[in-house]
Amino acid sequence: VVTGSERRGRPKAIQPGNREWVTLIAAINAAGWSVPPFLIFASNWTNNKLGVKWLKHFNAHTKACVVGAHRLLILDGHESHHSLNFQELCKENNIYTLCMPPHSSYLLQPLDVGCFSLLKRAYSHEVESLICHHINHITKLEFLPAFKAAFNQSFTSANICSAFRGAGLVPLQPDAVLSKLDVQLLRTPTPAALPEALWEARTPSNIRELDAQSTLIRDRVRRHKSSS
Repeated sequence: VVTGSERRGRPKAIQPGNREWVTLIAAINAAGWSVPPFLIFASNWTNNKLGVKWLKHFNAHTKACVVGAHRLLILDGHESHHSLNFQELCKENNIYTLCMPPHSSYLLQPLDVGCFSLLKRAYSHEVESLICHHINHITKLEFLPAFKAAFNQSFTSANICSAFRGAGLVPLQPDAVLSKLDVQLLRTPTPAALPEALWEARTPSNIRELDAQSTLIRDRVRRHKSSS
């Protein structure tokens, strides 16, 4: 969803309650170019069918731009990227997929690191311009030109390369990312000491009980001497 961040003292668009959600699927390359934006005008999020449709869109716009026979597509963990049809289409077109670890896109995803924040800011300025012209209800007729202008302003070659650099991917700087992660080492916890069983003094009834009580008494005397 493309929105502008709220700032004190800045105008806000007044929208009716029946607003329509718009989903953007974007893809960028470390060389500094982007796949044309894929917009979904629907009340639901990306499903498996739309995921396959976007993959065909991606394939059509990148097939002639790559060097070699294979392409690497880095994805988030959305379930639409794991469907059988999605993976089969990738295999047919020599597209290798690599999913980012969960909850890491704010560090590893160049779109989240750089481009999306610039897009939100540029789109916010476009909306403010519409408000200045007394257009408070934004329909598709107003949205598409505003979005196109904002996309072209934010998804420039310089901004895309800067986003990959900020994510530590190109050039590769893994330490820059690892230093920001809150990594907790997995250690086997030391089991808590079990409380010593209470010893009830009583006359042993056989040799085995006598030996057991003698061993217990010697152990306790030894521990007492070592701790004193």
